Amino acid sequence: MNIHQIYRPILTYFRRKRLQKFYHFFFLDESSKLLDVGGDLFFWNLAKKEGYRLPKVTIVNLYPSESELPPNINWVVADGKKLPFKDLEFDIAFSNSVIEHLEDWQSQIDFAKEIKRVAHQYFIQTPSKYFPVEPHFLTPFIHWLPKDLQRPLLRNFTVWGLLTRPSTEYCEKFLTELRLLNKQEMEELFPEGKIIVENSLGLEKSLLAIKNTKNS
Repeated sequence: MNIHQIYRPILTYFRRKRLQKFYHFFFLDESSKLLDVGGDLFFWNLAKKEGYRLPKVTIVNLYPSESELPPNINWVVADGKKLPFKDLEFDIAFSNSVIEHLEDWQSQIDFAKEIKRVAHQYFIQTPSKYFPVEPHFLTPFIHWLPKDLQRPLLRNFTVWGLLTRPSTEYCEKFLTELRLLNKQEMEELFPEGKIIVENSLGLEKSLLAIKNTKNS
C-alpha cells in the first residue's frame, strides 16, 4: 500500500462532507465565477459525481495541470499571494488545505489579503493545529513538538515518511513550509468572515473562514 491509497478514501470522505457544507452556504450555477486557490480537479470532479451544479472555476496553482481540463475549468499558474486578477473579479474564492503551506505568518496575511481583494465571498479551509493527528504526516502529536525535534522523526517515525521515503532535503522543505493555524489566527486573517470549527471524534479537526454576502 502506498500513501495515495491511504489518503484517497480519507480525502473523499471529508471533502464530500465539505462539499455539502460549501453548497449549503453558497448558491452556484453555471454563471457563477469561482476562484480555487491552490486546488486541483479532485474537488470539482467529486462535486460533479455528487450531482452538484458546477460554476465556472479558475484554478490557481504553482504547477500546470497534468490532466485534460473540463470545459468549465480554467487553470492559471500563479502564486496565491500575488494573484493576477482584478479586484472583485470573482463571486467566490475557495481554498482547501493551502494556507497552512505558506511558511510564515506574513505570507499567510498576504494570501488572505489577496483572497479578499479578488472575490466578494470566500470559503477557506485549513487543518486545526489542535487536532492530535497531523493530516499531512498521518501521525499523532508530532506537530506539537518543536520543529527541531520533528525534523529527525519525519522520515522514519511517521506514516508519511515510512510510506513515501522522502529525501532529507524534501523533509526539510515540507517542514519549513508547514505552519498550522488556530482559530484565533484565522479570526485575525479573516475578521469580516465567520469562523466555523469542523469537529471529528469530538475534537477540533479543521477551521473554515466563510464570508457569504447573502447572510452577512
